[in-house]
Amino acid sequence: MKTINIKLVAFIGVALIAFGVNAQIDRSQMPEAGPEPKINLEKPKEFKLKNGITVMVVENNKLPRVSYQLSIDNLPYKEGDKAGVASLLSAMLGNGTTSISKDDFNEEVDFLGASISFGSSGAFGSGLVKYSDRIVELMADATINPLLVEQEFEKEKEKLIENLKSSEKSLDAVSGRVVSALAYGKDHVYGEYLTEETVNNVTFQDVKDLYKVRFAPNDAYIVVVGDIDPKAAKKQIKKFFGDWEKQDLPNISEPKLTENVSTTQINFIDMPNASQTDITVTNNVDLKQNDEDYFAALMANNILGGGGEGYLFKNLREDKGYTYGAYSSLGSNRYGVSRFNASAKVRNAVADSAVVEFVKEIKRIRTEPVDAQTLENAKAKYVGNFVMALERPQTIANYALSIKLNNLPQDFYENYLDNINKVSAEDVKAVSQKYFKIDNARIIMVGKGSEVVDNLDRLNLPVNYFDQYANPIDKPEFKKELPEGVTVATVYEDYISAVGGEEAVSKVNSMMMKGNASLQGRTLSFTSKAAKGGKSLTMIEMNGMTLSKQVFDGEKGYAAGQGQRMDLNEQQIKDTKASSGLFPELSVSENAELTGIEPVNGEDAYVVKLTDNVREFYSVDSGLKLATETTAEQMGQKMVSTISYLDYTDKNGILIPMTLSQSFGPQSVDIKIEEVKFNEGVADADFE
Repeated sequence: MKTINIKLVAFIGVALIAFGVNAQIDRSQMPEAGPEPKINLEKPKEFKLKNGITVMVVENNKLPRVSYQLSIDNLPYKEGDKAGVASLLSAMLGNGTTSISKDDFNEEVDFLGASISFGSSGAFGSGLVKYSDRIVELMADATINPLLVEQEFEKEKEKLIENLKSSEKSLDAVSGRVVSALAYGKDHVYGEYLTEETVNNVTFQDVKDLYKVRFAPNDAYIVVVGDIDPKAAKKQIKKFFGDWEKQDLPNISEPKLTENVSTTQINFIDMPNASQTDITVTNNVDLKQNDEDYFAALMANNILGGGGEGYLFKNLREDKGYTYGAYSSLGSNRYGVSRFNASAKVRNAVADSAVVEFVKEIKRIRTEPVDAQTLENAKAKYVGNFVMALERPQTIANYALSIKLNNLPQDFYENYLDNINKVSAEDVKAVSQKYFKIDNARIIMVGKGSEVVDNLDRLNLPVNYFDQYANPIDKPEFKKELPEGVTVATVYEDYISAVGGEEAVSKVNSMMMKGNASLQGRTLSFTSKAAKGGKSLTMIEMNGMTLSKQVFDGEKGYAAGQGQRMDLNEQQIKDTKASSGLFPELSVSENAELTGIEPVNGEDAYVVKLTDNVREFYSVDSGLKLATETTAEQMGQKMVSTISYLDYTDKNGILIPMTLSQSFGPQSVDIKIEEVKFNEGVADADFE
């Protein structure tokens, strides 16, 4: 087939060249559009097992591969004070069976070149057709006879709690939690969230009990896609899944739609370490795929915030430069319980202005007819993406399953493009008024209150305050007056006294710290060295390879990583000199300025501004340094990174933070210090 295609392309190329000798293409005329693609979806072969499993087979012979998707049609349910049990079950499934150990199971899957994964309400397996019998057998065995052991439960529970702890300072994590909780309510199935407390409430028995009522064949679907005959697939599924026994399942009510607020309001959540403000404009919607205005709703959302051509993106990024991107989403749900969201992360200084622009663009699509060309372009883009998705056999299977689960007509996807193209400007305006309820919306803002809240008054909207777990609170006191007599010098004196006293720290000529961090499942090694004269070295390694390194000799320095090196510029030298080295608090820089009191990590802190880009925070109560905040410009945008100093521990008479928690944008990483040495392990060569 490959040779034929090459010859055909060559032939067409020669023909075009020959044609070009006698004719010229009129490039002033836009080529005529080709015919609309015809969607002709082959109906999957379908059968049902006695235990309730519905099986759908989509035969596709392009590649000698096959996939099996198990979907259990469970109603959403509330976990309540044991939120996290489903996450733990999901983590434990697929790691062996009662007859195959975890290691042996995973080794065999790897040997087959296959993939088998599980969630709390389903599973997925894929691989070469010649191994398909064994793939289905392993998948079925792990489904029906999972290896659920208490030791693995404790390990996964500890891991989940560590992930929750590491995300405490993550803007994305906090925003994701509070937006759903405020929109639906914390007691709603779509509004509840995991906490360390709820995960600790979960027992091993809870996980086993959940498996019994959530993993059952009663209302299960298995979709088979690939190079396999439907008869062979039927034989496989009956052989390996046929003995899966039905269960008596509890009655669970369908989720109900939560009413929207009576008037637009701002819900503000203070996050003192946030370098940006996360803004979400949201309201609840009752939209199902089988609603008459579903396709118009899709196009309205696409025009408002579906990508780089959307109203929001063009305004907030291209015109105003407030953000890297602004988008919207409009959910549909078989129960009629979903949300409209418009969101972006913006600089703290422009958070109030960004809200104004969000409201303006949402009102615009509700009141002004969309431009004909804009509508046409949006349709063309949507149609193109839809057609491209059809090239994946799994898409066909998902569409077949969607028809069943969402009670759609059999020709729903065959008529999909026709329905998209029928959407008019009037339809877009009508559905925008129906689903983008800007007069009954929550504008949820998660950001640094001391830099944002003062500017919210000009929006003339009620502002309600919540903590990072969506609990209502009184307006926090973001800025406090400095007590009389407090200066940079007194703050520094308190710090030196708190860590061990001037006599102790003055004996330290050098210090080395080593530790580890986990990032995206990988272990990073951390090394920090400092010496008198403002000398410093910081290095991050993984498996012996240096990922990043910064060296400063007190006057100049460089940053290096992955084979590249760049000298620090004048501003970077100034910033580094202001905060590096051993106990810079022993002397007061003439540029240091005490600017106020701000909350940091749950306590009040004195703010010392060292340069325009560097601020440090010292506890009002303990005197200890709580954090260092550094601002840097990247690609025209200001990015703020913060290092928090936690878990101070006595090391040879000096208190040293044994956890360094660094946040940069939405990411955060905790470095656990394991070794601290004074006056050894550091040489002048380290700073060259």
